[in-house]
Amino acid sequence: MTKSGKIRAGMGGWTFEPWEGTFYPDKLSKAKQLQFATAQVPTIEVNGTYYSSFKEPTFLKWASEAPDGFVYALKGNRFVTNRRVLGEAGESMMRFLGSGVAALGDKLGPILWQFAPTKKFDADDFEAFLKLLPEKQDGVKLRHAVEVRHDSFVVPEFAALARKHDVAIVYADHAKYPAIADVTGDFVYARLQTGSDDNHDCYTPKALDKWAARAKVWADGGMPADLPRADPSTDAPAKTRDVFVYFITEGKVRAPFGAMALMKRLGGG
Repeated sequence: MTKSGKIRAGMGGWTFEPWEGTFYPDKLSKAKQLQFATAQVPTIEVNGTYYSSFKEPTFLKWASEAPDGFVYALKGNRFVTNRRVLGEAGESMMRFLGSGVAALGDKLGPILWQFAPTKKFDADDFEAFLKLLPEKQDGVKLRHAVEVRHDSFVVPEFAALARKHDVAIVYADHAKYPAIADVTGDFVYARLQTGSDDNHDCYTPKALDKWAARAKVWADGGMPADLPRADPSTDAPAKTRDVFVYFITEGKVRAPFGAMALMKRLGGG
């Protein structure tokens, strides 16, 4: 057994015009951006799958352009999560998962299911959704994470449901959305969204030091004592976990540098 889970830090996407000449070298063609990006960080969160449908050849291409050990986190399509009755999402979910995501093979990381800020916690409704999440797709193991954005989810019942179905709750470092650091799955997923372009590495050195320390605690099987939880009375089983940390949205120009700086602190960059 390894002493610690694997920690990967990355950013959202790889196509962003202001990265040209900052993150990407001058004159690097757009066709080579993905190959360059996947060589700089060990993971990327794909936002495009939330808005659009892709087919198997695209996933195969993404897999071929990334090095061994790299993984993509895919954001689940919005037609799955943006609905009044979540228990009716089965058909849309199967359409998304059956579109070719399994072609990524061992480069398929977690599936991120993101919910609208207006979606409130309803235990029966949410469990109906969790019951729809398959363990495998075309023989490839799936790992699921849920990102909720309404304060009504900050209750022990939500953490208990996620734990029951072995689904990770996304920890969101965000100015408005609730921060829920309960460890409920066999991996940890954090989205760091309060960075700034005023900071060379998106977050300040002090903040990056703190996130590196928290990532290590998660990977070692613990729960950081300084982060809020929905159910403070229940600790996660002490077992090593893989950790995924993404620098998203705010401070987007410097997001790749934040991921690289975090990996360097963790000895992986």
